Amino acid sequence: MIPRYTNEEMARIWSDENRFATWLKVELLVCEALAKRGKIPETALKRIKQKARFSLERIEEIEKEVKHDVIAFLTSVAENVGRDSRYIHMGLTSSDVIDTAFAVLLRDSAELIIKDIRELLRVLKKRALEHRDTVMIGRSHGVHAEPITLGLKFAVFYEEMRRNLARMERAKEVVSYGKISGAVGTFSNIEPYVERYVMRRLGLKPEPASTQIVQRDRHAEFFLTLSIIASSVEKIAVEIRHLQRTEVLEAEEPFTTGQKGSSAMPHKRNPILSENLTGLARLVRGYAMSSLENIALWHERDISHSSVERVIAPDATIVVDFMLRRLTHVLRGLVVYPERMRKNLELLRGLVFSQKVLLKLVEKGITREEAYRLVQRCAMKVWREDVEFRDVLKKDKEIMALLNPQEIDSCFSLKPYLKHIDYIFKRVFG
Repeated sequence: MIPRYTNEEMARIWSDENRFATWLKVELLVCEALAKRGKIPETALKRIKQKARFSLERIEEIEKEVKHDVIAFLTSVAENVGRDSRYIHMGLTSSDVIDTAFAVLLRDSAELIIKDIRELLRVLKKRALEHRDTVMIGRSHGVHAEPITLGLKFAVFYEEMRRNLARMERAKEVVSYGKISGAVGTFSNIEPYVERYVMRRLGLKPEPASTQIVQRDRHAEFFLTLSIIASSVEKIAVEIRHLQRTEVLEAEEPFTTGQKGSSAMPHKRNPILSENLTGLARLVRGYAMSSLENIALWHERDISHSSVERVIAPDATIVVDFMLRRLTHVLRGLVVYPERMRKNLELLRGLVFSQKVLLKLVEKGITREEAYRLVQRCAMKVWREDVEFRDVLKKDKEIMALLNPQEIDSCFSLKPYLKHIDYIFKRVFG
């Protein structure tokens, strides 16, 4: 059974119910702060807290008429509170509530994504240690290069994802700023104490200098971070897709009982989960571009960013959460074929050891250019003919004038390629 990837907690964060509930929390904290400054009677504050609530249906009904979601929300709350509602939203502008609540929602989303990354790191570390010594061919340009281990590949992914964890933690901090400073950020109708009080209670920080809004470079950094994370997920997914190709088949996504790969070809086992992740990464990068375009607004504020954020904020966080959870599932169940790795390693009949031969010749005193010419000449013969690289080398008179058979044989050992794996693992995993 394929597990569900959708995180209900993330979906709840971006629900209309939670969004308006967070708005109400901001409004009530402002009322608390004003009461402490003697601007609202304590008895009125108590009644406001007892009666303040809203109806999604009523907000939608009012908004159809007034065409303003904050006014519709405040009207719905006022209908429940009664006369004391005159104290609600006193001295505020809509963005005081919207942006402060938005910071709460982004912070809460970030915490879930951080949790996802930590779980992915645990799986990557486990698989890296499991396959520390599982030898495979390394590739550059898609062509066989030199031997590595699958564990090292996982260690590279782990280190990158650890950087993403640090990025996400920073993005969470950068976006955790709100403002209660009025229509253009001058505190003309609300004192700074209220802002400090509300932010402290919400676990946010006051924006040091705001206009009518919190400046959108903060949010752009957040969404750019999500796009980097999504791109790292895609990087791992693309690697799995390549390793699962029929001609390679060194690793394979989990294929569950009853799963079908093709409507036409019953034999197919396609890397559909990794392909899905590749596609979703494109979406997230698009959201990042939209967030960059939100930075430049007219003067102290226009509304062009609002419609964008209503889409990209829930979408980007939900998609990245989904991607991380799905990738964790894929890596946890990834099927590895060490025998096929060994077979592929030997596919080029020893050519992957060419650099060792080159360096051995250089040790004998000839120039690197001359050594390269000699080794490449033999290597090209292997490419053209069905022969072993070692045999070609031993038949080359110029090379044999410099090296004996034992020295050539020593170049074809895997040990030099593996001797520092533990050193790398110690640097990565500690």
